[in-house]
Amino acid sequence: MTSLTALSIASEIFPLIKTGGLADVTGALPTALKAHGIAMRSLVPGYPAVLGGIEDPQQVHSFADFFGGSARLLAARCDELDLLVLDAPHLYVRPGNPYVGPDAKDWPDNALRFAALAQAGAWIGQGLLPAYAPDILHAHDWQTGLVPAYLRYSGRPGPKCVFTIHNLAYQGQFPYELLEQIGLPKAAFSLDGVEYYGGIGYLKAGLQLADRITTVSPSYALEIQGSEAGMGLEGLLRLRAGRLSGILNGIDTKVWDPSADELIPATYDVETIGARGRNKQALQARFGLRNEPNTLLYGVISRLSWQKGLDMLLEVLPGMLAEGAQLALLGSGDAPLEEGFRTAALKYPGQIGTVIGYDEALAHQIQAGADALLVPSRFEPCGLTQLCALRYGAVPVVARVGGLADTVVDANEMAIATGVATGVQFSPVTAEMLAKALTKTRALYADQPTWRNLQINGMTTDVSWKNPAQHYAKLYRELVDA
Repeated sequence: MTSLTALSIASEIFPLIKTGGLADVTGALPTALKAHGIAMRSLVPGYPAVLGGIEDPQQVHSFADFFGGSARLLAARCDELDLLVLDAPHLYVRPGNPYVGPDAKDWPDNALRFAALAQAGAWIGQGLLPAYAPDILHAHDWQTGLVPAYLRYSGRPGPKCVFTIHNLAYQGQFPYELLEQIGLPKAAFSLDGVEYYGGIGYLKAGLQLADRITTVSPSYALEIQGSEAGMGLEGLLRLRAGRLSGILNGIDTKVWDPSADELIPATYDVETIGARGRNKQALQARFGLRNEPNTLLYGVISRLSWQKGLDMLLEVLPGMLAEGAQLALLGSGDAPLEEGFRTAALKYPGQIGTVIGYDEALAHQIQAGADALLVPSRFEPCGLTQLCALRYGAVPVVARVGGLADTVVDANEMAIATGVATGVQFSPVTAEMLAKALTKTRALYADQPTWRNLQINGMTTDVSWKNPAQHYAKLYRELVDA
């Protein structure tokens, strides 16, 4: 098997900086690819959290003036990750969220911050570092959508580029007047270049100019070619359908391993699944819920947004609670939804507990202690939380969209009879159908032998990066050999 080198370019990477599933993917894929002869390095911005978490940084290049200030490229490591860090303090040394300022608004220079990341990635691909020549560039989401544009309009040879859509809803739209400032020629501003509705479309550029496009589930790859999920880009995606494929995400099964998880009160596996009861008890105590071992306890770990369907959950809460269930919710996002769940927790003490924010350890504890995990998303490119739920024996209750449809086998009569069911799906994605799914879940929970089979089926499902990494390796080799 011929070895290849690949450079991943991303705006976040676990365990250094994370706002969502993108970081989990970019943090796990490099390690998974090693088994397939792919040596992947990762280029990431030098946020404070990144600079504080890397090991033995060594300067490998310097820029006297790079998007308004001096910058360096640092080679470093973090655990098993081989990193290149773009250390540009004027762009990245800021508190908190990497995209949003303290006023909860996007940083006003995000166009420059992520154009710099993309240009650095393209230049590395074209030989900026004499001792490093990647065969493939793999760019992720709108923040790196200009990578293939810089390759295309540089006039110099470079490697093939794969562009992955993690969420089409976030597109990176900026004014035409920035074209010269970000280092692109006027020729780039065209329908078959970076132009998008009169501005510069970073995501659109990636879709238009990359050699191959991937997204994070087969169903989402089909959905985004239609008007409902295409977010205005469905025409371009249909035009490039021959270059578009869906590859399911996996999860890091070392990080997410209930038999060895140091973040949960009691470890367990399929043979000792009864130990989950201790985790449920601890979770009820942590969220101020009544200590009722036989009550159906739902968990939610989510961004609180319209996309995630959490407004529908608020709508059906009274009926769900009237059936005797409990809810432990961890998340943050839209202020009205945050306030809605805070109010619900006050109105239903002992039945609803909420933690507004994100806590990695608590996320593990919810997966290990909740009976079922709710993911009622209106659209979901892949979703990772339901994969973790399967691994931990928290039965996922999901909308039949995107990667949720691809990863959860609905507990219909035939799937139960043949022993393959792993969760509950509902469609269409409405509050009425969510309520019916919750009623169905309660009936399944009342039949404990069937429920235990759902848990064990989920825990024995392969949710690792083994198969996805194989698909990516095959894609890289096809591009290099073309």
